[in-house]
Amino acid sequence: MARQMTGPEPALHLLIVYASQSGGAARLAEAVERGARKEESAVVRRLHGTAAGVEDLLWCDALVIVTPENFGYMAGAVKDFFDRTFYPVQGKVDNLPYALVVRAGNDGTFARAAVERIARGYPLKCVAEPILSVGDDLDGPLARCEELGETLLAGLSLGIFGKRGTAR
Repeated sequence: MARQMTGPEPALHLLIVYASQSGGAARLAEAVERGARKEESAVVRRLHGTAAGVEDLLWCDALVIVTPENFGYMAGAVKDFFDRTFYPVQGKVDNLPYALVVRAGNDGTFARAAVERIARGYPLKCVAEPILSVGDDLDGPLARCEELGETLLAGLSLGIFGKRGTAR
């Protein structure tokens, strides 16, 4: 049975919060955005961790965190985002779908664990296996990040991860 169109699809809002000093994590964030924009109804905000805030988090239907591994931890700008938004959004973003990308110089284990621990406190709902970009090769991780953006928006469009305004 064909689906009847009753008007334009509602916009799907994706927030990508990132930090990057060498440019690698920024390229991964751009790849996530590129993939997400393949969904016609996607509206994407890609913001540095120091620029993203409470309003952005309340606006989005899904969140992607892209961080380098700094001293075995997430970037300070990403931690700053979490610090500024955690208490103001309590009870307002429960089970918000999220995904994580880590650009790692080591193995990314501790940066991943730190983000996941904080995400559980919101609580956010992890909807994809974290992407760990380790080493010099960015081609594979860039392709996986683009696929992540596309898959995340397709899942939102199909209601797999829940819809804003409904129980997720």
